[in-house]
Parts: sequence; C-alpha cells; structure tokens
Amino acid sequence: MESLSKFKIALPLLFVAVLSACGNEEQAKEEEKYAIPVETTTVIQGDVSSFYSTTATLEAPLEANVVTRISGLIESLSVEEGDRVTKGQLLAVLDAKRQRYDLARSQAEVEIIEQELNRLKKMGNKEFISADSMAKLEYNLQAAMAKRDLAALQVEESMVRSPIDGIVAKRFVKAGNMAKEFDELFYIVNQDELYGIVHLPEAQLHSLRLGQEAQLFANKHTQDTVHAKVLRISPIVDAQSGTFKVTLSVPNKNATLKAGMFTRVELRYDTHSDVITVPYNAVINQDNEYALYVIDGENASRRAVTLGYREDDTVEVVSGITPGEQIVIRGHQNLKDQSLVEVISELDVASAQQ
Repeated sequence: MESLSKFKIALPLLFVAVLSACGNEEQAKEEEKYAIPVETTTVIQGDVSSFYSTTATLEAPLEANVVTRISGLIESLSVEEGDRVTKGQLLAVLDAKRQRYDLARSQAEVEIIEQELNRLKKMGNKEFISADSMAKLEYNLQAAMAKRDLAALQVEESMVRSPIDGIVAKRFVKAGNMAKEFDELFYIVNQDELYGIVHLPEAQLHSLRLGQEAQLFANKHTQDTVHAKVLRISPIVDAQSGTFKVTLSVPNKNATLKAGMFTRVELRYDTHSDVITVPYNAVINQDNEYALYVIDGENASRRAVTLGYREDDTVEVVSGITPGEQIVIRGHQNLKDQSLVEVISELDVASAQQ
C-alpha cells in the first residue's frame, strides 16, 4: 500500500514536468519565429567624391599700412574704421604751411634763374658771354627745378590718400594729433578675395593640382559652404613638419569671412560618377571588414562588401551588392545572418519613437 501511494504522488509530478517541457519548447519556437523590425532602403547609383579635411587660416592678399611721409599736425580725418575706400581717396590732411612756403621760395628761385638765362640769350653781343657762365646757369636752373618739384611733392604728401581699394580696419590717430615722419595712420585691408593657407602632409602632394576645388566652412557648427580653388602649391616640403604649403583663393564678395579667421576645409580630390551608393549608417564594421544586411524574402542576409569613396553620409560600394536590392539601414545592430525581419516604414518608426 505504501508503494502505491508513492506512485500516485509521483504520477502528477511527472505530468507537470512533461507539460513544462512542452511549454518551454513551444516558447522557444515562438522566440525563433519572432521577426525583428527593421527599416530598409533601395540601393541606387550616384556620384561620390573623395575629400581631404583640414583647417586653414584666412589672410588678406591686399592690405596696406598707410603712413605719413612728412611731419605735421593732423588737420582733419576724412574716414573712420569700417568705411570702404577706393585707391587714391583722401584719408587725412596734415598741416603743410611750412611745405607751401618752401614751394613758393623754390618757385621764385626757378623764375629768377630763368629770367637771367633769357636775358643773356637775347643779348646781341654773345661774344661777351662765356660758355662757362651759360652752362652754370643752366645747371643752377635744373637744381632749382628739382628743389621746387620736391617741395611740391611734400605739399602733395600732406594729403594722405589710400594706396588700395578696401576697408579701413584700424585708425591709429585723431584729428589734432602731431604725426611724425613715417608714423602709421591707418590700416586698410581688401577682403573681396581672401587667401586660405593650408599645410598638407607630403603624402597628399600627388593628389593636388592647380584649380582644384575645395569647400570651406566658416566654423564647425555651420553647413554653409564657400567654394574655393587651389591657387598656389609650394614646390618644397618642410623638413621638420613634413608638410607643404597650399594657398586657396577664397571669394568673399559678401564679406561673410574675415582675415584671421580659422576655418575648416575639404579638398575635393576626385569624383566617381554613376556608382553604387548606400547610406553610411547602413554599413557594419567588424575588425575592418564591412558588411550590409540585404533583404532576402523574410530574412536578412549578411553580405560582405568593399567600400570606395565616402562623402558626408553617403558611401560608394565597389562590390558585394547590386542596384535595386533592399538593404537594412535601421535595426541592423540586432541582426544576425538569416535573421527573420519585419520591414517597417519611416512613419512606423516615428510613431514607435513617440
């Protein structure tokens, strides 16, 4: 009787164990059939360019430190900082009374010598005039005329004018100040075109050519680009840094860029046209081996690929896929080869995130 009772107790426990094992198998099968939601896109063809990213400092190719050639009191200023000026425009006027007096005296000396020469030339008895005297007077006349022209130049230099077209960046003096000879009065800069100075590694030398395009960004937070071109390439490589100097021509008609700015530059090396392109975020990178998940019916197949040029968020695929195939661009982090997937649209992804 005791063994019969034990059998009656063990029998229900056996049924529970069998049912539990069946439930686990069914749950495992359900988990195996669970489809992973993914978002896909179609493989297309397009153009992709190769870039080299670096930094550049902007310089003004046309700039001038305006100085005075004479000493004198500054009577008036005609421009202020920020004013646009043209070549030859009047900037300041210095007191030139002393220079005008010198000019008048020099002019009088010239006239006296000319009158004496004319009187001697009109004399009838030229035998009483020595050739030596005539030559001395002519030399004196030339010296007096040179002295007069120098005095006139000093009067002209009291009118300080701009040597270039540009903008007054700095004013160093005020009206009423005393200016000494060669004192700096203004700093004028022309920023209609700027130079971007880039120092590139020696390995990039063979990839550059004159006229090559470059994109310039004012700072890392903006996507507004300025199209520049390679203007000059230095023929030498710096032995210490292993770099060579490249000068970019940067148009700046709208004056959005300023000399001295530190900018980001992308040099366009080459463009591959009509090639297979995919979003870069779709690429899986493991141990420097690249792969994509390609939709094959209800499954996602892992496909090894070879990449080419990359431009922003687009990358060229040299081999591994063909145009028109569907690839996974979201959700591929949870996939394995031949994983069961459920393709959802962008709207479904947006609603799921909300």
